[in-house]
Amino acid sequence: IMKFSLDGVGPVGHSWIERDVASLSPSYSREYALVVDHAQGSEVWDVDGRRYIDFMAGVAVLNVGHRHPAVQAAVAEQLDKFWHICLSDFFYPQAVTLAEKIQSIAPMDAPTQVYFGNSGTEAVEAAIKLAMYTTGRTRFIGFMGAFHGRTLGSLSFTASKAVQRANYLSGVKVYHVPYPNAYRPLLAGPAHHSYGEIVVDYIEEQLFRNILSPNDVAGILIEPIQGEGGYVVPAPGFFTRLREVCDRHGILLMVDEIQSGAGRTGSWWAIEQEHVQPDIVCFAKGIGSGLPIGGIVARKELMTWGPGSHGSTYGGNPVAAASALATLEVIEREGLMQRATDSGNFIQDALAEMEARHPSIGQVRGRGLMIGIEFVKDRQTKERAIDLRNFIIQRAFELGLLLIPCGVNAIRMTPPLNIDRALIEEGLHLFEQALTEGEARFPVNEN
Repeated sequence: IMKFSLDGVGPVGHSWIERDVASLSPSYSREYALVVDHAQGSEVWDVDGRRYIDFMAGVAVLNVGHRHPAVQAAVAEQLDKFWHICLSDFFYPQAVTLAEKIQSIAPMDAPTQVYFGNSGTEAVEAAIKLAMYTTGRTRFIGFMGAFHGRTLGSLSFTASKAVQRANYLSGVKVYHVPYPNAYRPLLAGPAHHSYGEIVVDYIEEQLFRNILSPNDVAGILIEPIQGEGGYVVPAPGFFTRLREVCDRHGILLMVDEIQSGAGRTGSWWAIEQEHVQPDIVCFAKGIGSGLPIGGIVARKELMTWGPGSHGSTYGGNPVAAASALATLEVIEREGLMQRATDSGNFIQDALAEMEARHPSIGQVRGRGLMIGIEFVKDRQTKERAIDLRNFIIQRAFELGLLLIPCGVNAIRMTPPLNIDRALIEEGLHLFEQALTEGEARFPVNEN
């Protein structure tokens, strides 16, 4: 059963969707009827020749845009050499040079080592296994609203939508606590405490006192900016306290940078802006520009596992590694982290202006080009405007702008880091047009 509208799709696209539905798993949760033919930079064209501005970059993957010439050249060069040999069994320069590059930008001062898999969920699985192996502990702490992947270990942490966990047994014992979302606090606490402190107080004074011994906890896995959960920026001071708790109890701080890494927030890693150093970093998505690669970079002293303790047939594939190295070099050479900051500030300023005209905008948040907009029916009660959010995404698609949701009632904006200002302005105009039509259809309280 299709859960998306066919509005906006042309006849060629419609025929492909019919064939898709007959052939592919119904577990894919499609957003709208986009059938892609080709793409370049921050623009996409469908099979009926229609052009779109890309404000979602393949779910925050195409950080240097579609088909960047330097990445394309690196991939073509590697295809002329060899495609696969298996990093778990043999050696090749492409994996080494990429690992060295990741070591050079890792958000920790201590020496590090890198493990390569094929995806974000594999990166998380590697982090889970390493944490268990090196600490000798088997329990973890995760956060409500989190998304870390769909394989059983990662899924044990994922807590953004019940449908993602329904009918599956947890693979790992995880205790979930509220994410430090000051806009929608779930916990009460002293008025003089920041919400970040209140969440850590809950871990120490409730979880550790009543349910879980900290000596049994291998690691705490967290997104430095929560992605699927709504693009939530953590409350100030939270990470400093969390790092202190980890240090006090010998718990590993594991950060999932799969969506926030590779320069998207204006620094190589979002955790850098929290001024703490993690023990393990999970990466994927933007690292490889769409070729399947993921992995972890961890403090070297934690990499105690021996040969055969973990591995992958395709992980660190030489073509994907060439793409990833070229991607990181482009981000550095073209100053794309600064561009992410500048473009992100421009978009947030524009959205702040819209906020004055559009009462449905409850909060605009984010860092760099990882921006979330939460929609409400009433700014005082913060009642979620879910139908409005869904209408905006569909209508924007029909107008020629690609957006995707996050959280219960938010939209994310994650264009390529090198998107031109003219395209940003055009995209924002289309967004506001969809928003205006949406508010006319789904009225909100103007208070």
